[in-house]
Amino acid sequence: MKQIASDLLRNSYLSSLILFFSLLFISCANAKITTPSRETPTRTQQLLLGIDVLEQQKFAILKGKRIGLLTHPAGVNRFGLSTIDVIRRDPQNKLVALFGPEHGIYGNEKANEPIDNKIDPRTKLPVFSLYGRYRKPTPKMLQYIDVLVIDLQDLGTRSYTYISCMRYAIEACFENNVEVVVLDRPNPLGGWKVNGPPMDKKWMSYVGAYQMPYVHGLTIGEIARISASRPGILKISENLRQKGKLTVIRMKGWNRRMTWPQTGLTWVPTSPNIPTFEAVVGYSMTGLGAQLGGFRHGVGGNKPFRILTFRGQSWEEVQKEFNRYPMPGLRLVPRQFINSQGHTATGLYTEITDWESWRPTEVSFWMMKIACKFNPPNPFAKVKKSQADLFNKHVGSSLWWNTLKTQGYNIDVNAFLQEWDRYAASFQRNSRPYWLYQ
Repeated sequence: MKQIASDLLRNSYLSSLILFFSLLFISCANAKITTPSRETPTRTQQLLLGIDVLEQQKFAILKGKRIGLLTHPAGVNRFGLSTIDVIRRDPQNKLVALFGPEHGIYGNEKANEPIDNKIDPRTKLPVFSLYGRYRKPTPKMLQYIDVLVIDLQDLGTRSYTYISCMRYAIEACFENNVEVVVLDRPNPLGGWKVNGPPMDKKWMSYVGAYQMPYVHGLTIGEIARISASRPGILKISENLRQKGKLTVIRMKGWNRRMTWPQTGLTWVPTSPNIPTFEAVVGYSMTGLGAQLGGFRHGVGGNKPFRILTFRGQSWEEVQKEFNRYPMPGLRLVPRQFINSQGHTATGLYTEITDWESWRPTEVSFWMMKIACKFNPPNPFAKVKKSQADLFNKHVGSSLWWNTLKTQGYNIDVNAFLQEWDRYAASFQRNSRPYWLYQ
């Protein structure tokens, strides 16, 4: 076994024969795992996550099946115990492989950097990377399992890659006759906040695998349900989609009005730059606006995605410009922060004053307009094609991009915001039949 582990570390893609014997040994040894003691809860929590409900059901849906688990550090039960350990501590479960998304199963891998397959040093299970040579599980990865359990914490925004990872995994499982079980988790922004530009089909990618508003208002389980139910979302044949088997384990105690602080749960960082719920909210607001143009949003410092600065401009000048464009539910206030160089600086903090009227993505598009004034004549008209393509893969709207390139500071942001509001309302109406919660 030690030799197999060593070989895997040297070569992430050994022959399927060697990996088969590795998995066979692990599967047999799995029944001998000593069951760890349960964590003592520090408080009573009414909300049951998908993993809590699965355990409450005594893992009935997994009985007698070889299990693969796609998860990361935020895949925990309501008391903070890793889903990996929750499944492993029941000796009847046959957990034989782990699958890791961007940032890996321990969340310590950098963004946009490929990750290799490996043996997990803690559990001794093989870890198949879905953010390396492959984004989609291969038939070789799936031939050792009967069911893939998915437990990933989303942010409620289209470009955060865990929902893309899930879609690709569902496609692969349906193509290879592997059952899928999605353990549902809260949308930290709640289930009513829907906002932002659509995703043109032309720009669909791993940072935009669904044609939905940038802030989508769905749980990851609801997205999975829509994916498997509606023709054309999964990039597989209709015959395979209809034959595919998906089960979503619903939460208990969650409703669409609940944002993360109202769940009573502790936030577990989903990636290095999302350490807090504060950063979750900021990601939905400023992530698009800092793609190009010159604005910075505090990533690398102690207030990621919440602090706005522009090189060569004082915070007073930046604030003066933003004050020309009132944004419902949001104000920008000066605040000191620690920047990415470890120095104390002053920027504008994005402070939400009214959650109901706040439109998350709005500030990003005013950022783009203002960038044209601070960086004349138009920073978006002179970028490389690769930069423009990456921008569009995040923002999603060709119409916005073409108008921004040609009109610059004269772009009518409000006209786009109003049109996107209508689109968001339509999307929410159409997705309602697939809701699992009210």
